[in-house]
Amino acid sequence: MFDKPLILVAGGAGYIGSHVTVELVEAGYEVLIGDNFSNCDRTCYEGVKQILGREVPLVEIDFCDRTATDNLFATYPIAAVIHFAAFKAVGESVTEPLKYYRNNLLSLLNVVESAERHGCRNILFSSSATVYGEAEVQPVTEQSPRLPATSAYGQTKQMSEDILRDVVASKGLVRGIALRYFNPIGAHPSALIGELPRGVPNNLVPYITQTAVGKRQMLSIFGGDYPTPDGTCLRDFIDVVDLARAHVAAVTRMVEDKMEQPYEIFNVGTGKPVSVMQLVEAFERVNGLKLNYKIVDRRPGDIVAIWADTSLAEQKLGWKATRTLDETLASAWAWECHLAEQK
Repeated sequence: MFDKPLILVAGGAGYIGSHVTVELVEAGYEVLIGDNFSNCDRTCYEGVKQILGREVPLVEIDFCDRTATDNLFATYPIAAVIHFAAFKAVGESVTEPLKYYRNNLLSLLNVVESAERHGCRNILFSSSATVYGEAEVQPVTEQSPRLPATSAYGQTKQMSEDILRDVVASKGLVRGIALRYFNPIGAHPSALIGELPRGVPNNLVPYITQTAVGKRQMLSIFGGDYPTPDGTCLRDFIDVVDLARAHVAAVTRMVEDKMEQPYEIFNVGTGKPVSVMQLVEAFERVNGLKLNYKIVDRRPGDIVAIWADTSLAEQKLGWKATRTLDETLASAWAWECHLAEQK
């Protein structure tokens, strides 16, 4: 049925998963998307088919359903699985922690268990810079201490990494790579796929673009009194296409048996700190727009500053972020305009 390695993208109809699907197919892999559309609609899935010019196999599945997950692995010859099937809003995780613990941990447990049972050796986990907590030294390396997470979301990422590490060490049936990525933003250059949150956005850039297009009245910038040059948080914003290509590099490392250890961790970012205010001002400049925004109180769960040392990924994966912040912010606006035209 499949003449190339088949990669299961769990949560592949979402923002990052859709971009990874495109890059995997363009790199020569077969892809099977598994998604329950609990945190997205079919817009990006349809966009993926337009970009690629063909259908991509899709199974509607809730990875929290143990039986359904096991049946999926029993049915398809899956060479590697990329696990995106998790909730991701930091702020929401502070107010609804049980929702995050149940979904994010149970879905991973089911995927890892089924992979072990059915001979899928390779598990690529979507981790996060939130595992570093409020790091004392910047930029963070893969050896930086994992400090207490400031949100349930961050806690689930730390716990999921531990689960994968321990399973890899237990029987030797699976190998794992955890990609700790920073702040994905932007959209595909085609403007056919991008970030499409349900309801009010929890992430900065979709709130920016929705404010610019008139869907939101005002952008709230959480906290202007942080100990940073302009008082707003510092982040490492990475283009989602660059991020997707890091996943392709990691999958290739797995399926071509180039891993040096059975469990590996890589930071995926740009290595360049950008403040929230700098991002807002860059968006205005690049797209010739003026945003209505105001500084409001700090948001629970936010840390002051985080950015990546990406030298290990450059050395071992042969990967480096290449898209500029201007290109990224232009693509985000093009995606928002595309959405507006579809209505």
